[in-house]
Amino acid sequence: MAVPELAVVAEQLLAPVPGGTGRYTRELLRSLVSTAPPGWELRTVVSSEGDPSAAEIAGVRGPHVLPLSRRALTLAWQHGRWPRVAADSVHAPTPLFPLVKRGGGLVVTVHDTVPWTHPETLTARGAAWHRRAVLRAARKAGSVVVPTQAVAEDLRRRVRGPAHIEVVGEGASAAVLRPASEEEIARRLRLPPRYLLAVGTLEPRKGYEWLIRALARPEAPEVPLLVVGAPGWGGVSLPDLVAPHGLPTDRVRHLGAVPDRELAVLLRRSAALVAPSMAEGFGLPVLEAMAAGVPVVHSDAPALVEVADGAGITVPRADAAALAVALRGVLADPGRSARMAEAGRARAERFDWRETARRVWRLHTGTARASSWRREGAWARGSADPPDPKSG
Repeated sequence: MAVPELAVVAEQLLAPVPGGTGRYTRELLRSLVSTAPPGWELRTVVSSEGDPSAAEIAGVRGPHVLPLSRRALTLAWQHGRWPRVAADSVHAPTPLFPLVKRGGGLVVTVHDTVPWTHPETLTARGAAWHRRAVLRAARKAGSVVVPTQAVAEDLRRRVRGPAHIEVVGEGASAAVLRPASEEEIARRLRLPPRYLLAVGTLEPRKGYEWLIRALARPEAPEVPLLVVGAPGWGGVSLPDLVAPHGLPTDRVRHLGAVPDRELAVLLRRSAALVAPSMAEGFGLPVLEAMAAGVPVVHSDAPALVEVADGAGITVPRADAAALAVALRGVLADPGRSARMAEAGRARAERFDWRETARRVWRLHTGTARASSWRREGAWARGSADPPDPKSG
């Protein structure tokens, strides 16, 4: 008897800027390995563009390199054409997904509805492609996985199709919670004694403009800001954002993309994580900061409010004055900071990548029941009801 196989599209791991969806793909694959049902095998598929070793995951066969470049593969799959992926089920961690064999299953992860809600924060081409791809996923996939109830509610207003929408949260990577060589890394990165941390690709929707404006206000705490994230699209330049405000040159430092071992140290030593995003689907840096016991100040983007669930401080998007006041409030009050750290750890304990993987496996193996599918509140470990998106 043939061994059943789940194929995962790992193309995002080869992208020039993998971003949050790349992190999601890697963490999900690692957890799918450790939670695989008896007898099932995992393999990955990627395009012929880029270094396939970037998609190598212990315990996963492949990656199997398909005979098309990334752009050609995207166009082919967009129109439902070859190459087909022959597996018992296929998981697409982004809306880039293939034809599947007759009788095979397909599950697609849709991370957010930004192409509809904030199209100006994407390229026009990217927003249009994602809208088409998500609409196609709603027609073709057996299930569409989304990371928060906020995304699920908005997606239902925008798509029609037979696909079931399943809310499955994410988790905090163990790699960023156990710092190694902490003192050596801190010296090499020249970490100041106290600093704010922001984590995210440099692109318009991450809200860096408003964060810099907040730091330039007299209410803001006079501590450095360290930014972790690769340059993305849109020409977002931290020096260009800083220049009009006359901030000292050492007030804002861009560290670029960093490995998990460095991110662990950056998180552990930060006074607070700042997430001023205009829109998010989940907000993994917020969860990882809370898991590390770091106070979080975040925007009122619905997904961030849902994930933090009152453990962080919420400020209106694009409100530099409110953000400056919130940051000073956290840094000036050690007692408040300690209470926020404790609340954040407690909230983060309800998220677990292994539970995420188990729920994804149930969608692929057909063991989930329609009644449990409708119970979308069980998206975080131990949660029977969805958090109120208005809370926090």
